[in-house]
Amino acid sequence: MPQPKDRINHAIREKEVRLIDEGGDHVGVVSIQDALKRAEEAGLDLVEVSSASRPYVCRVMDYGNYKYEQAKKQKEAKKKQHTTDLKEVKLRPRISGHDYDFKLRHAKKFILAGDKVKFVVMFRGRERSHTEFGYELLEKVQEELKDLIKVDSKPSAEGRNLIMVLSPDPAGVKAEKARLEKERQRMEQEEEAEVESEVESEVED
Repeated sequence: MPQPKDRINHAIREKEVRLIDEGGDHVGVVSIQDALKRAEEAGLDLVEVSSASRPYVCRVMDYGNYKYEQAKKQKEAKKKQHTTDLKEVKLRPRISGHDYDFKLRHAKKFILAGDKVKFVVMFRGRERSHTEFGYELLEKVQEELKDLIKVDSKPSAEGRNLIMVLSPDPAGVKAEKARLEKERQRMEQEEEAEVESEVESEVED
C-alpha cells in the first residue's frame, strides 16, 4: 500500500496551522502565510507533520534531511524485524551421541535466531514397536534446551513419526546471548594477553 505523500510549503492548503519552529519550540496557531514566511526566512521548509486534529501541526525543518532520517529509521526497524520460520530437525530413536550433539547444536542455533524448531523422530521397521525410545529422546532434548524454549507442541505420534515443536523463550534467549557475548569478550581478552606476552618475551630475548 503506497504511503501518503507529505504536504510541504505551498502544498499545505490550510488557513491556519499549529506551528513548531526549527528549534522544536511550539509557537502556537499562526496563519499559513506567517508559517511559510518563517520557514523561508530560516532557509527551510514548512512540513505538515500531523493532521490528527485541527489546526494541523506543521514544523519548520529541512525536508530533505527529514526524509533521510525517516528512511534510515525504517531501514533500522526492518533490520530488527524477524520473520519466525519453522525449522525441522530429524532424529532417529537410536541416534549416536555424536549425531545427537550435532543436531542439538543446530537446534540451539535456530532457537537463538528466533525460529521455532520441529523435532521429528523417525521410526523404521521394528523400531515402531519401541516408541518409548523416541519419547525419551524428545524429553532429553527438552531438558537440555529448557532455559531457551517454550513447548508449543508436546511429543505426539504423527504417522510413523513422533513430533515435537519448540519455540524460543525471549527471556532465556536474551540471557544466553548475553552469556555468549561475555564469553566471546573473555576469550578475546585472553588471546590479546597471550599475544602481548609473546611479544614481550621476544623483545626480552
